[in-house]
Amino acid sequence: MYRTHDCNSIRKTDIGKQVTLAGWVNVTRDHGGVIFIDLRDREGLTQVVFRPEENAQLARQAHTLRSEDVAEVSGRVAARLPGTENPNLATGDIEVIPNQLRILNRADTLPFPIDAEPQNEDLRMTHRYFDLRRPRLARNLRVRHRVAKSTRDFLDSQGYVEVETPILSKSTPEGARDFLVPSRLTPGKFYALPQAPQQYKQLLMVAGVEKYFQIAKCFRDEDLRADRQPEFTQIDIEASFVTPDDIFKVTEGMLAAIFKATRIIEIKTPFDRLTYREAVSRYGSDKPDRRFEMELVDLGEIFRESSVKVFRSALDAGGVVKAINAKGFAGITIGQADELTEIAKLYGAKGLAFIKIENGEWKSPIVKFFSEPEKAALKSKLKIEEGDCVFFGADKWEVACEVLGRLRLRILEMQKLMPPAEIWDFLWVTDFPLFEWSPEENKWNAMHHPFTRPKAEDMPLFEAKKFPDVRAEAYDIVLNGVEIGGGSLRIYEPELQEKMFEALGIRSEDQQSQFGHLLRALRLGAPPHGGIALGLDRLVMLIAGEQSIRDVMAFPKNNRGMDLMTNSPGEVDPRQLRDLSLKLAKDKKL
Repeated sequence: MYRTHDCNSIRKTDIGKQVTLAGWVNVTRDHGGVIFIDLRDREGLTQVVFRPEENAQLARQAHTLRSEDVAEVSGRVAARLPGTENPNLATGDIEVIPNQLRILNRADTLPFPIDAEPQNEDLRMTHRYFDLRRPRLARNLRVRHRVAKSTRDFLDSQGYVEVETPILSKSTPEGARDFLVPSRLTPGKFYALPQAPQQYKQLLMVAGVEKYFQIAKCFRDEDLRADRQPEFTQIDIEASFVTPDDIFKVTEGMLAAIFKATRIIEIKTPFDRLTYREAVSRYGSDKPDRRFEMELVDLGEIFRESSVKVFRSALDAGGVVKAINAKGFAGITIGQADELTEIAKLYGAKGLAFIKIENGEWKSPIVKFFSEPEKAALKSKLKIEEGDCVFFGADKWEVACEVLGRLRLRILEMQKLMPPAEIWDFLWVTDFPLFEWSPEENKWNAMHHPFTRPKAEDMPLFEAKKFPDVRAEAYDIVLNGVEIGGGSLRIYEPELQEKMFEALGIRSEDQQSQFGHLLRALRLGAPPHGGIALGLDRLVMLIAGEQSIRDVMAFPKNNRGMDLMTNSPGEVDPRQLRDLSLKLAKDKKL
């Protein structure tokens, strides 16, 4: 037996008992020959004290211990001397007086101190097994475990069946780039790693499973950022004979169970709902952070007959004039103004107009074009006060909203406005557009995926091919301005699915080669069905208070998609390539 207790379980009631502990040496302190060691395991710390007068041999042995050596200690539990207790430590009232020390393994020179936050992320990723010993990351892994466990427990209680779907799948156009896996047995052909179990879960509905879930691995070969990895995990849910309200209810119940298990709090349900149009109009984003004010305000009625040329022309062209009031931001610097102007241009604006209110004066080159009634209306509608700074957007609805939405978030960062830590603002965003136009491809794409059904009331628009106006039975769930999941009701009629493929520019022969399995299944009595998928990594990141999903994954890739710990991706033996009938471009003879 390596231990009788873990390093966080011994209390005053154990004083006098003989115990055995095992773990890592967290820190050693030599106080005039008396050696203090904090022994650490995954549960916590216990102080062990080696006194030469009690056991000189053990004290000499303890003197050789260094940080992260692995040791086993047996001894008697004693009370700490008065005045030396540590109220910040669960075991802070006791210490262990050892009678035996066994050094199980020595640690080499450490890549970085275990009690520090390394600034070099590549160094952390190279020694990830060591990085994970740090208490913050160890805690995050346990939070992730509790999220997964409470998810399974709740969905099981609601009659959902966990079903695994294949990892080796078929490459189909679903948005992102696939990871391809060459087949040795069928040379020249490839599997794809699934971007999501989307088609499989729909096929399970055709199979009569009715209520399915899976904590599924997904793979997308795309550019990386703080909340994106090439392989990630999602909570995948699908059910038959459901409406969006049914999906909302089960999702809210599951999230309530997750937050009760991980944060020990009761979250308020049902969640608020906004349509896509409302969310973008008010916040400039389909994943709005509502913990802050500074909503977008429509000024069309004020400037409908205005002599402000840029505003009037935007309105005459069918666009909008909107503004945000950054309260207390009149002290904006030249550098900040330049940065915000560049952001506005990046997202489609020709420039950025703003007004500062300082010492009772409106300061801006555009103020001279405003009439007194326009100024009065602006002051009333935007609640303009001393110290404010008002930013305008005049363009097409989509451009004006996105520009002001991006500015809103950056201004909040510049003002260093932090919401209270315990605000959990859940929101459903509904009624997304079914299509989005791709200027690069000169075609319509599905905003969510090609299996999302149009809203019933918009079917005449769909049939008339008025694609910009067609809404989807699609919904996203947002938490504190982060999209944590999305779903929809699915197309279950083969004729409608074929029309959807046609609208997306997928030819009839390609429909059969890429999606024939799904179309055949839909012709064998597919039930109405729908579902949702939530990003488990993002959800855990928010619950744990982290800024990157890499800090809630055991072995993530870095921002270049590399695993520095195992040095992958890496080269393979040429014989493996020959077995797969592959030749690298650099090896081809010119």
